[in-house]
Amino acid sequence: MNIELGLNNTANNNEVVIEIDNIKKQYRLGTIGGGTLKGDLQSWWARVRKKEDPNTKIGSKVYAKNEKFMALNGVSFDVKKGETIGLIGGNGAGKSTLLKLLSRVTAPTEGEIRIKGKISSMLEVGTGFHPELTGRENVYLNGAILGMKRKEVDERIEEIIDFSECRQFIDTPVKRYSSGMFVKLAFSVAAHLNCDIMLMDEVLAVGDMAFQKKCIDKMVSVARDEGKTIIYVSHNMQTIRQLCSRCIVLKKGEVIFNGDVERGIDIYLHNDEITAKLFNDYTDCHRFNFLTDKVLMDSLQILDKDMCHYKDDEKIRFKLKMHCDEDVKSLSLRFMIHNSDQMVVATSACIGFMECKKGKSYEKVFELDVTPLATGVYKVLPVLFELNELGEVIDCDGVYPGLVFEHEKTTDLNWKSKLYGDTALADMICIE
Repeated sequence: MNIELGLNNTANNNEVVIEIDNIKKQYRLGTIGGGTLKGDLQSWWARVRKKEDPNTKIGSKVYAKNEKFMALNGVSFDVKKGETIGLIGGNGAGKSTLLKLLSRVTAPTEGEIRIKGKISSMLEVGTGFHPELTGRENVYLNGAILGMKRKEVDERIEEIIDFSECRQFIDTPVKRYSSGMFVKLAFSVAAHLNCDIMLMDEVLAVGDMAFQKKCIDKMVSVARDEGKTIIYVSHNMQTIRQLCSRCIVLKKGEVIFNGDVERGIDIYLHNDEITAKLFNDYTDCHRFNFLTDKVLMDSLQILDKDMCHYKDDEKIRFKLKMHCDEDVKSLSLRFMIHNSDQMVVATSACIGFMECKKGKSYEKVFELDVTPLATGVYKVLPVLFELNELGEVIDCDGVYPGLVFEHEKTTDLNWKSKLYGDTALADMICIE
């Protein structure tokens, strides 16, 4: 599956600085070589005689000869100068492998990568640091690795030390640093030294929250003001939202999405085709046990659409089936709509739409306008409740997720509506 949408490109210009053309990376599985010539000869002689390899560890899996694993399989995309690209996907999707190829740590099996500019990379905590050298010496070492002269590092070293918040320990060997101190100094070096492209692989996961915010602000600044290009790998979707102008989703070594950040996050989190959700079968749903169960839902079904995908000015029409175990004078329904982060972003209700009698079953059709919602995938908690004579709300039944749908915003967005939508949802209407 390969989905392409219009890019939310905030690059300074259209100059392409990275071209990735049909990249493939293949690895051999299992141990390669026995470590000694004698061990390799023993293993070879055992294979010739179709005997068990004497150098295989007990309990370890024995892979077939030349068994391969394709870490990347035909990845292609371009990156423009000044873009901040979020690279997301599950473990084993190929994110770190791709960054290693871009950093020239390893070479691709097939395909071509064309890079214009100098690269600074942080692929893991302490990459490029020598444990026996002090923090100050490692700053100069990293500068030398990046091809900078000593004079250029001298001009920036005080700024690097201040940003890293490690001045007290800067002349201490980094082997005595905590993982958080490692990240602070390594990020500070990568962000301040003279480079055109920054590659970051989950580097902020160890740092504290205040430093993470400081790093994100710095990356936004260098992309906007200095025209640096950033490719950022993270499992923290909030930092992807804050930093990135475009999102690329990898799955099993292939690009399955390249485009809008919110859409990419939704595809990564759900990773499946979005369809109407029926909850006749409660296998994947959680049913709430309220104080009373006068009315229970049997099913909720989307009408008119096979795919649960809505654009602006389209309304969700759904049928609710239920049965009553006790009389209810004023039955009502509310929708609590959750975004991909499981946060309630909107609610809507249909108050007092019917009176129901004990032992009866009912079917009702409702209509809900979801135009105000931002682009994204939403899960709904429908709740049936009763309003008594005093106006008190008595919840009877709720199922989560009772409904899953996707909304695509087609009108212009400002900074706020992009994340949260435009206004509150209108009340649901009972139409049948």
